[in-house]
Parts: sequence; C-alpha cells; structure tokens
Amino acid sequence: MKRKKIRKKGFRRGIYILPNIFTSLNIFCGFYAIISAIDGKYIAASIAILIAVVFDMLDGKIARITKTTSKFGVEYDSLADLISFGLAPGLMIYLWALKPFGRIGWLAAFLFMTCGALRLARFNTQTGTISSDYFIGLPIPAAAGMAATTVLFCHRFGIAGNANSVVILIMLYMLAFLMVSTIKYNSFKKNPEIFRRMNFNVLVTAILILIFIAAQPPVALFLLGLVYVGSGPITTIRYHKLIKQKEAESGKTEDNDARPV
Repeated sequence: MKRKKIRKKGFRRGIYILPNIFTSLNIFCGFYAIISAIDGKYIAASIAILIAVVFDMLDGKIARITKTTSKFGVEYDSLADLISFGLAPGLMIYLWALKPFGRIGWLAAFLFMTCGALRLARFNTQTGTISSDYFIGLPIPAAAGMAATTVLFCHRFGIAGNANSVVILIMLYMLAFLMVSTIKYNSFKKNPEIFRRMNFNVLVTAILILIFIAAQPPVALFLLGLVYVGSGPITTIRYHKLIKQKEAESGKTEDNDARPV
C-alpha cells in the first residue's frame, strides 16, 4: 500500500511538471523572439511569438485536463506571458518600425508592455470572481499575435521596409488601450457542445478557414487576428445600441399607458 501511495505521489508530481514544461517552452520562444528581433530577423521573431501563443494555450488546457492547476503555475504562466507577449512584441515592433520616432517609438513599446503587465495582474486578481465565458480587456496573447501577424503580413506583400510607421504606432497604442479596457472578448470556453454538435455549414466554413490558413498563413492569421481584436469594440457598441433601443421602446410603452383613454 505504501509503495502504491509513493508511486501515485510521484506520478502526480510528474504531471505537475508537464504544464510547466509548456510554460517554459513559451518563455523560450519569447526569449528567442527577442534575440531574433535584435538581430533584425523579424519574421523569425514573429513566428516565435505565434508559437509561444500555442504553448500558452496548451499549458492551461493540459493543467485543466490533468487537474494540476496551482497558484505557482498561474504566477509562472503570467511571468512567461509578460516576456513572450509583452516584452518580445514591444521590442520587435520598435526595432522593426518605430525606431525612427526615437523617444515616442520606444515609449509606445514600453506602454504596450506595461499595459500587458497590468492586464495580466488584473486577470490574476479576477480569477474565480468573474465568468470564464469572456475576458475583460483584450488578452495579451491576442495583442502579441496581432503585432506578430502584422509583421508577417507586411513582409508577405513586400511592404515591410515601407510600412507606414504612423499606422504601426497607432496600432500599438490601440492594442495597449484595449488590453486595459473593460471591453469584453469571447474566451471560447463556453458552449463545449460545439465539438459534439456542429452544423454542417459551420463545419464547411471551418474547413475552408483551415485551407485558407494553410494556403496563405500570413494573410489568414492577420485577418483572423484583426477580426478578433475588432470583435470586442463592435460587440460592445451593438450591445449599447440594443440597450438604448429597449429603453426607448419601454419609454414609449410607458407614455402610451400614461395617456388618458
């Protein structure tokens, strides 16, 4: 019995290592992206950041599946995210497009990293207190992915050297603002039945998207990132319009009820 307990404890300890290995790979990709950006290899840096996004998704899912979530894992994951999705993309974008702006350029990169750190800190404090169906503010991996796919998109069409630095600067400020905003973004954690029940048209659309990604990865990933980043503000605007319409309709109903017959 004692041997079985010892083996079980050892197995559990081994399981705990597994998600942290993926977190370590996340940090490795972030560090490699920084080195590549310093060397002027911006495509390699962008790809490394996107791979880090994949590792970041995997470590959380593995921890939940194996029931090995821990406070240490959460803190370690946040530190990894700050390096891979805060420092790495900020430095890459600065060296790639914002260096001519001088102080304004590196301050934009600094703001991006700082807002990412604030976003992570807020997320950690809100864990367990808000619904997991949505994120409050743009997730830092999505912001980093948007920065990385922008670089790949510009290189794909040969406009990397002539990329409009002002547009890139505005984009970085917008991403920083969205991370610390209270705009809600879909976490895709709700409705798990989508994997068991799927409409035929949805399945065909998903296959077409995968084919598009395989055929034109830079273009497809950039467009998908753009859609996700824009989905938060668009959904919020539609939600507020819907509330105003309902308030206006309820106001008209009350006026009609108040009129004498």
